[in-house]
Amino acid sequence: MRKRLYEIVELAKLDDMFSNLYDLFMIAVIILSLVPMAFKGENIVFTVIDKTVMFIFIIDYFLRFLTADYKLNRGKLSFLIYPITPMALIDFICILPSVSLISNTFKILKLFRLFEVFRVFRVFKAVRYSRSINVIKAVFNKQKHALFTVGALATAYILISALIMFNVEPDSFRNYLDAIYWATVSLTTMGYGDISPVTTTGRMITVVSAMFGVAIIALPSAIVTAGFMEVLSEREKAKKDEKHIRKAKQSKEEQGKEEQNKEEQSKEEQSKTE
Repeated sequence: MRKRLYEIVELAKLDDMFSNLYDLFMIAVIILSLVPMAFKGENIVFTVIDKTVMFIFIIDYFLRFLTADYKLNRGKLSFLIYPITPMALIDFICILPSVSLISNTFKILKLFRLFEVFRVFRVFKAVRYSRSINVIKAVFNKQKHALFTVGALATAYILISALIMFNVEPDSFRNYLDAIYWATVSLTTMGYGDISPVTTTGRMITVVSAMFGVAIIALPSAIVTAGFMEVLSEREKAKKDEKHIRKAKQSKEEQGKEEQNKEEQSKEEQSKTE
């Protein structure tokens, strides 16, 4: 029973109708839970939506906690580890904004407007229900070292160029943080224009910074694209291998049935001759 519940609440297999329906239902609930955020004020409809969504999220959290040992494969220890896993924390945070609806004793939580911001975390609940998002997760996981290197390079470039400009044009910046802001804007080639160099040297440094910025910003795109193609090819290969395995099993079963039929026929013939 618990194993079947685990199969339903986790990402659906292609041939599991109930699991697919559950995934679609939860995605619809997540989208519905974000609708009140697009409006100012409160009304009875939004209150009903919030209460219903909270109830569904609590049930979903409980079902996942109940089947944690199947997900983590750590025995009884899984029930202690699961609440602190990233997705479980997101699930818990998604419930927090609606806690004050349970009882008036929780009305004090309304003081913490930060909980209202936590509603946005409901978007991240959809991650576990989408195969496309899981492909993107696999890409970032595969290319994390390369992306970390590019991120470190970009950070170092921002800090160094900001330091250079802060000393070349000290009057253009109130402090070093303003110089970091300018360097970030230049690196991303946004160029808002609220902080700009006034000297010839400063403008030359800005040109160089913008040119390097284009090159650095292009690197993550190339890395992610290459990783995406690699993951897709691996998944296609895995699907083909799975099909071959299924065909091999089917042919083996058919051969076994044929052999069994031949044995039965030979036994019948022997019994007739006797």
